[in-house]
Amino acid sequence: MTTLPTENPNPPPAPGEAGDPPGDAALNLMTTPVSSLIKRAPITLPPHTSIRAAAQLMSEQRVSSILIVEQGHLFGLITDRDLRNRVIAAGLDTQRPIMDIATLAPFSVGLNDPAFNALLLMARHNIHHVPVLDGQCIAGMITATDLTEQHSTSAVYLAGDIYKQTSIEGLQRASARIRALQQSLAAAGASAYNTGHIVTAITDAITTRLLQLGEAQLGPAPVDYVWVAAGSQARNEQTAKSDQDNCMVLDDAFDEALHGDYFRQLSRFVCDGLDACGYVHCPGEMMAMTDAWRQPRHRWAEYFRRWTREPEPQALMHTCVFFDMRAIAGQTRLLDGLRSDVLRSTRGNTIFLSHMVGNALTRQPPLGLFKGLSTARSGEHKGTIDLKHTGVVPIVDLARVYALAGGHAEVNTHDRLLCAADGGDISAQSARDLRDALEFLAELRIQHQARQIAAGRDPDNFLDPEEISNFERTQLKDAFAVVQTMQSVLELRYRF
Repeated sequence: MTTLPTENPNPPPAPGEAGDPPGDAALNLMTTPVSSLIKRAPITLPPHTSIRAAAQLMSEQRVSSILIVEQGHLFGLITDRDLRNRVIAAGLDTQRPIMDIATLAPFSVGLNDPAFNALLLMARHNIHHVPVLDGQCIAGMITATDLTEQHSTSAVYLAGDIYKQTSIEGLQRASARIRALQQSLAAAGASAYNTGHIVTAITDAITTRLLQLGEAQLGPAPVDYVWVAAGSQARNEQTAKSDQDNCMVLDDAFDEALHGDYFRQLSRFVCDGLDACGYVHCPGEMMAMTDAWRQPRHRWAEYFRRWTREPEPQALMHTCVFFDMRAIAGQTRLLDGLRSDVLRSTRGNTIFLSHMVGNALTRQPPLGLFKGLSTARSGEHKGTIDLKHTGVVPIVDLARVYALAGGHAEVNTHDRLLCAADGGDISAQSARDLRDALEFLAELRIQHQARQIAAGRDPDNFLDPEEISNFERTQLKDAFAVVQTMQSVLELRYRF
C-alpha cells in the first residue's frame, strides 16, 4: 500500500484564531504564479555529495532543504526532517551519499502554475517542500512557510496535524477545525471551486490516516487494494456538511476465506472513524464496509458492465455514485484500468445515456410557472430552497452525462464541463453558463453554511431566500434558468 509520511511541524492556530486573520488574504493563490513566491536561487548538490557536507551547506545557507541535481536534472531532495529521521535517529554514517536518504522523484510544480496548485499538493500529500521547475530546468524551491501569509495555508498545517494523530479521538479534534477552515475561506471570498478542493484535501488526509492506523492495528494488507472515494469527495467538491461515499477495489488475488475478515475489519474501522469525524455513514450504505462495495477488481468490472447494459433504476442510482471515483490510498492501478474500461463502454452508448438523462431530469431547479423561485411548501424546511439537491446536483448530473458520453476521465464537475466544451459535446457558451451557475450556487451554499457555523448552528443546504439580497435572488433565478434550459436540450438529444 502507498502511504504518506507522518511527521509534521506543530500546527498553527486554527483558522479564525489568533495569528490567522480571516478575510485578509495578502495574495490570491489562484492568480498568483508560483514564480512570485521564490525567494532565492535554488540550493543544489550532486548525488554523490556526503550527508555531512550537505548538512553543513544547509546550515551555512540557512535553508531547510536542498535539491539533488545532476546535469541539470532533478533527482530528488533532502530536508532537515530527513537528517533527523533518516540519519541521526537511525545512526547512519554521515559520509554516505545524500541519495541514500533522499526523497526521489519528488512532487513538483511549474514556474507559472498558480500558487494554489502548490497549496493543494502540500495539503494532499503531507509535504512542506516543493521544487519549482521551468520546463525541465530547476527554478527554485517553495515551502509551506512561503505561503503562510495566506489564511488558506492553514489547510497545509491542518493536514499535517491529522497525520500526527494516533487515535480516533485525536482525529476528531483535528477534524473539528474543518468548519473554521471553511468559514475562514468564505470570509476571504475564496471561490467555491477552490474551497471544495481544499476541504476535500482534508477529508483525503483523514481517510488516509485512518487507513494507516487501521493497518498499524491489523497488520499489513494481505493483498493489494485501493481505497476509492465516490461522490462529492471524488469530485473535490465537499463542504463542511458531507456524508461519506467510498468503496474498495481489491486485487484479483483476493480470497474471501483467507482475506475477507481482514478487509471487513479495516473497512469498518475507516468508515466508523470517518463517521466519528463528522462524515456520517451513507444512508444508502454505499461504503466500503458494506460487503457489496468491497470487492475484487473483476467483480467491479462485472458491476459496471451490468449497470451500463441493464440501466434499471437501482443501477442508475449506483452509477450516479460510483461513476464519480478517485483513488485515495493504495494501489491506484487497480482503479485506473477499471475506469478506462468503463469510459470505453459508455462513450456513444445512447441507450444507457438516455436512461442517465432521464434519471438526471428527476431533479429539477425550483422555478415556478413564471420563473419565480419555488420554495418548499411544507415540512421541516418549509420556505427554503435545497441548494444541494435542486441546485448543485442537477449540474453535477449534466456534467456526468457529458463525461460518460464523451469518454472523458475528468471527475470534477467544473473540469468535466471544460472538457465537454473542448470535445464538442456542448457549446463553449453553454459550458461557461453552467460553470458560472455552478460557482454561484456552490458559493451561495458555502456562504449560507458559514453564517450558520458563525451562529453556532450545524450547517445545512436549505436557504431561505430572505437571507439574500434582491440582486442575489435575481442571480439565483438566472442560475436555475440556465440549468433548466440545458436539461431541456439534453432531454431532446437523448429522447427515446
